[in-house]
Amino acid sequence: MRRELTKQNAESKPVSNLRKVNPTAKMPTTAILRRLSESDRELLQKRLSEPTECQYHPSFRRSRMPGSESESAWETKRPPRSVIAHGDNTLSLSRANSRQVLSAEAERTLFLRFNYCRHRVMRILRKYRGRRLDAAGTRELLRWEHLAQDTRAEIVRANTSLVLAMARRARHTRVELGELVCEGNLALVRCVDKFDASRGFKFSTYACRAILAGFSRTAAKATRLRAHFPTTYDPAMERSDYLDRKRERIELECVDELKEILFENSAELSAVERRVLDARFLLGRESASATGTRRRTLDQVGTLLGVSKERVRQIQNQAMGKLRAVLEQRLPVAS
Repeated sequence: MRRELTKQNAESKPVSNLRKVNPTAKMPTTAILRRLSESDRELLQKRLSEPTECQYHPSFRRSRMPGSESESAWETKRPPRSVIAHGDNTLSLSRANSRQVLSAEAERTLFLRFNYCRHRVMRILRKYRGRRLDAAGTRELLRWEHLAQDTRAEIVRANTSLVLAMARRARHTRVELGELVCEGNLALVRCVDKFDASRGFKFSTYACRAILAGFSRTAAKATRLRAHFPTTYDPAMERSDYLDRKRERIELECVDELKEILFENSAELSAVERRVLDARFLLGRESASATGTRRRTLDQVGTLLGVSKERVRQIQNQAMGKLRAVLEQRLPVAS
């Protein structure tokens, strides 16, 4: 009895067709890498550092592709264009808003081609297990990898309308449509790698649940962010340049007050102090840069007054101290 139950359970469980390879092949020599483009080098590095998997089909064992076609014919074969049902009539793809809707047979053909390309990549990785790729192996690996990526892109393009339709019907009022579409497209790409067309189901049936799960994750994330940031982002409230503007305003106010202090001589500067400041900082000469007048050094001012450089520095510091004291009284914020 136990044997019969075990046999029934084994027969009822679907057999997984997933095949996986952890690559141990090594990158080709530098001479071979120099012949490749930058994108091919990045693709090769990714393929040799990440696991590769495919949904295996028994027809992959034969020397010819499914349908008794040669590999060269399989590479160039395009799936038959489907027909979109619309009531009692049928519309071609070109008339249905240029949307590519795949029939069940066309979809199965695409997925078989996609998984066969990845199967060939896995064969090359097994062949060069623990060894360095040579030029021929590198070319073959990149050829099948490019074909797999092109096929994946074709499948994704044919199902993007599904993501958009589901995003519009989703009732996540706090999530923008663009965010839902982005998350749905990511889920769609992940589903392409996991879908097994040999089970007889449509890809849309398999992908809908993953897309809805992606929508739920996005909505949950938006809810958590809304709990921390209850208001939406407003660029007008950005305060990144607030301190710079405040500093510029204070500097302008200080310059205006300093001019007024010098004009009224509120700091009670002596004639020598005013002469030193005028020679050192060109006070009252707004057009000095236009006339080519330059500030004088301490030595030059000392020669002009007949005193030492150190004495000029003392007079300068004494005069600036008087100006700072009066300026701080008028503008407390400047301190």
